[in-house]
Amino acid sequence: MKRFARLYARLDATRSTRAKVAAMADWFAKAPPADAAWAVYLLAGRRLKRTVAPSAYARWAAASVGVPEWLLSTSHATVGDTAETVALMIDTARPTPTDADGVADRPLAAWITEHLRPLAKADDEQKRAALSGWWAALPADQLFLLGKVLTGALRVGVSRKLVVRALARCAEARDAPVDEAVILHRLTGDWSPSAAFFESLLAPPEDGTRPPSQPYPYFLATPVDDAGPEGLGPRAEWQAEWKWDGIRGQLIRRGGEAWLWSRGEELVTPRFPAVVEAAAGLPDGTVLDGELLAWRDGAPLPFAELQRRLNRKRVGKTLLAEVPVAFMAYDVMERGGEDIRARPLEERRAALDAIVESLGHPRLMASPILDGDTWQALAEARESARDRRVEGLMLKRRGSPYRAGRPRGDWWKWKLDPLTVDAVLIYAQPGSGRRATLLTDYTFGVWRGDTLVPFAKAYSGLSDAEITELDRWLRSHTREKFGPVRAVDPEQVFEIAFEGIRRSTRHKSGVAVRFPRMVRWRRDKPAAEADTLAAVEALIEG
Repeated sequence: MKRFARLYARLDATRSTRAKVAAMADWFAKAPPADAAWAVYLLAGRRLKRTVAPSAYARWAAASVGVPEWLLSTSHATVGDTAETVALMIDTARPTPTDADGVADRPLAAWITEHLRPLAKADDEQKRAALSGWWAALPADQLFLLGKVLTGALRVGVSRKLVVRALARCAEARDAPVDEAVILHRLTGDWSPSAAFFESLLAPPEDGTRPPSQPYPYFLATPVDDAGPEGLGPRAEWQAEWKWDGIRGQLIRRGGEAWLWSRGEELVTPRFPAVVEAAAGLPDGTVLDGELLAWRDGAPLPFAELQRRLNRKRVGKTLLAEVPVAFMAYDVMERGGEDIRARPLEERRAALDAIVESLGHPRLMASPILDGDTWQALAEARESARDRRVEGLMLKRRGSPYRAGRPRGDWWKWKLDPLTVDAVLIYAQPGSGRRATLLTDYTFGVWRGDTLVPFAKAYSGLSDAEITELDRWLRSHTREKFGPVRAVDPEQVFEIAFEGIRRSTRHKSGVAVRFPRMVRWRRDKPAAEADTLAAVEALIEG
């Protein structure tokens, strides 16, 4: 725990990718394998089951050192992070840490398996007792890390890609190099941290074993820029398909069983029985890449319908009937037990067509390849995408292999231009982490008669300079405060872009949007000329 806290501090103190990779590689090389496995688990973005709600964690800590709740709330608003607030509060209020039991020196693996995981099953009284002992014993850096892990908020600006790069460097230092793609594959899917697993990550490829349910890393597309796809070269070199608006997934058939994984590496097999039933007819040793879609009468349903299925662990008969689902396959990663990702797209596509045709199941289809001999013809097809409930087009180089991650050049997504609305900023509140001292989280309204109705919240799209300028303006134009939230003078207009819109009974405006973000500060536009709710509702009808 002590050594991992030092690593976390090193990672948190730098924005340099090279420095982060070097720090992790050095740590992995020196750490016991069991500790290294848990560090990979946490740094690669996986989380322990949350042991304590952040609000309860902060309240209990404040009570343990006699800090009133109003002071806790004020401190949190200034610091912006629960774990850091608690660490600073306890370290300031207590005497020198007294670690009679030596918990600060226990290895990371022991901390997690012997202390943190069992604590998740304890009642509140037992949790508070254990936490009180740790708060008295641990130094500030470990208090901070403890809070991050317990509340499920451990983020340190490290992606899985950087963890993989560090592991590859660690293997190279052992004079037994392992390709990054191999390590990434081994980290994909379901696995448990252990000393044996860490060693298997760094083992030569021929020694690595693969569970039958293990998926492959995904190939992610790069957005086509505003200039369009003409710069990609001759149209004939590219395969065009619809960009489906669903959930990316892998359908695996191995050893007489089927598994369905989401792109987030969540095993969702039980939620989509019709797709699993279709997969039963696939040849053994088949892995398909595709999209889970809510599908009825030969066409996709709105994404919001699919979400009704995603948000439940068990799907009842009524919902199964109301929201039927299909798997739209667009690539083959494995055929007959052989990894064919290195084969050209044309060969993989021919294999996909043969597999789907021989199966003949209505819930498993091959994504159609679009006609159109010119880029202009494809541009015209793209204009119909919204009517078809798809997001745009996918462009794939015909001779390309199936890669991992987001390498530029072979797969491109040519999405529809987003929908936009000019809205008035009406509420603001501080961000979190490094933005805890700035007002960066905004609520925007549109006009319903003479009243501004809250329409969307957005947090991204402004430059640092614009955020700083807007923060100063908001502080001097605050009308009321509701805790951390400020009602501000309704004068600033912003162009808000979003990917989709639907009716919603949960929102005051009666509508909900997907992925809202700010694209322009409309300094040229008075608030009275911002859009109306009627104009927003017309987008739904359109």
